[in-house]
Order: sequence, then structure tokens, then C-alpha cells
Amino acid sequence: MSKIVVGLSGGVDSSVTAHLLKEQGYEVHGVFMQNWEDDNNDEYCSIKEDSMDAIAVADLLGIDIELVNFAAEYKDRVFSHFLTEYSAGRTPNPDILCNSEIKFKSFLEYAIKLGGVKLATGHYAKTRLREDGRTEMLRAADQSKDQTYFLYRLSQEQISHAVFPLGDLLKSEVRVIAEQIDLPNAKKKDSTGICFIGERPFREFLNRYLPKKPGAMVTPEGKVMGEHQGLMYYTLGQRQGLGIGGTKGSVEPWFVAGKNMEKNELIVVQGHDHPLLLNPILIAKDCSWILGEAPQEGRYTAKTRYRQQDSACSLSYINGKNATDGVQLIFDEPQWAVTPGQSMVLYKDEVCLGGGIIQ
Repeated sequence: MSKIVVGLSGGVDSSVTAHLLKEQGYEVHGVFMQNWEDDNNDEYCSIKEDSMDAIAVADLLGIDIELVNFAAEYKDRVFSHFLTEYSAGRTPNPDILCNSEIKFKSFLEYAIKLGGVKLATGHYAKTRLREDGRTEMLRAADQSKDQTYFLYRLSQEQISHAVFPLGDLLKSEVRVIAEQIDLPNAKKKDSTGICFIGERPFREFLNRYLPKKPGAMVTPEGKVMGEHQGLMYYTLGQRQGLGIGGTKGSVEPWFVAGKNMEKNELIVVQGHDHPLLLNPILIAKDCSWILGEAPQEGRYTAKTRYRQQDSACSLSYINGKNATDGVQLIFDEPQWAVTPGQSMVLYKDEVCLGGGIIQ
């Protein structure tokens, strides 16, 4: 009997994952990861509740579970990068780094030491073995839940050890299975927010680690429209929380269109389709490719944020065939609010090829 280690988060997806694998005859070993402990006693932290749910699920399924603390690794590899990026005016996605650095690195190493042949999680994604022996990652059957965007930085070594039992299921089917086997968390709502921040007020959290630095909110022409509370609190395309209404005779809302770090100015424009919010070209660096090699130049589709449809584009390399210098994407249609620090993820039909950090 093969041993599979499952990351049990206390949520319904990972719980059903463990159940499905046990039904398939695997020896299933559960691990609850604690990746954050700075303020795990405050009202927004659910670690205690989640760990109790994970233990209850393991008890019901009749599998072993242990609680493992990766908080030190998380702070060093993910959170420090998160603060550095925000300080530089960019908008990082720590969930992506958490997957590649913690769940499929620190946790994978731990799972292998436990004797696990594979590491399973409740992510909505699929893997497929190619004829050349390499493993590729495909979108999940449930397009509305597909999480390949968050997994694009996994290496060939990491993805070859990964198992995603929910890849062929719809979320609604997962809920049905959870109720059929009487999981104690069958009706538990999905978690939202950044993995370690949870649903707490973002500005309040960030202000604990980075000093506030208010400044002017200006139009591209330099007209002062108000005051921002600190460039780190805003992201491109943001509409809420600006505190400025439409100008006289216009009901068009205001959006964040850029940041001037030298002058500490937040650039704002009026109208969702303002030219400064639309960009047909992006540059991405620090690229990571799942098959271990860069894709050929040519036609693909790409996402520049998680909840969006793919957009058709042409890929080329900035320095000829030297993929390490980054890639350029030219989109058929201009993309809205392309944000430095976020990820561009590249697809060829159903296959997720990898991606890079938007510059």
C-alpha cells in the first residue's frame, strides 16, 4: 500500500481529498501546517479552529494526523519578500510563493521523510504524465475554481510529486461528497484573503510592519485631488477607498493608475477605460516554467490576475533566445490594470506552462 501525505487545512476541499485517497486504497497521513504565529490569538486568526476541524476530520476518516510548524520558514521565504515588495510600491501575491516555497518545498521535504510517495492537497488542478517522462499541469474541470494560477511556480520536481484529487470534480460535487460522508466541516465556508492575513483589515495589518507615509493623490497632469495614506495600501485599478468623488458634471469614478515612488504620489484617473489603465504589452521577469524549459516564442493565452479569462497574446523573449532576461507579451486586446509585482501565467490550451512576475 502506497503512502500519501495530505495537507489537511481544516477546510472541506482538503478533507474530501483525504477521503478520496483513502477510498482509492492509499495509506493516508494528514498534516496540518501552521505557517503563521505572530498574532494567532486575535479575532481574525483561525488557526485554532482550523486545526481542531482538521483533527476532527482525521478522526472521522480514521487516519493519522500531526501538526507541523513552518512559521519560521514562512517568515523567512514568503513574508519578508511580501514586505520588501510592498515597500517598493509593487503588489505581490504571497499565496503563489507560499505554494512553491512552503507547501511544495518545506512540506514536500517533510512528507518524503515521513515515507510519503506523493503529496496531496485540495487544490483544483490536474497533472498529466507526458511521453517524455515529464509531468505537466492542466486546468481543473471546475473553471470557476481552477487554481493553476497559484501553482505556476512549481518546478518539475515538485509537480511530479503532487496529487490533486479534486481536479476532475466540480466544487458542488465536493460539497455533496462531504455531506454524504458526514464530514464535520461539510458546510464550512471557503477561506478568503491572503493565507496569513485572513480576513482582517489589510491596512491595519500592514501598518504593523511598514510605517505610514501619506502623500498627494494627483492626476497625470499634476492636479492634487486628495491625500493617500501610503502608497503600499493601493494597487493599480483600485476604486474603493480613495475618498474622492466625481468632478463637477461627471459621474465617472476614480481609479489608481500608477505610483510615483520618488515624489510619494498616487496617480489617479477618472473612468474605468482611461488609457493609462489599458496596456497591450507587458514585461515579465523571474520566470518559472513547469517543464523545466522556456516555451517557444509564439501564440498563447495568459492571465494577469486570478479572476479573469485568458487573453490571447504573442510571446517573445527580451534578449533573443535568452529566456533568463524575461519575456514580453503583446496582447490582442489591451489588458486592464496590469499590476507590477503580480504574476503573468501562460497557457497553451488546457496546459499551464508557468509564468513570471510583471515588471
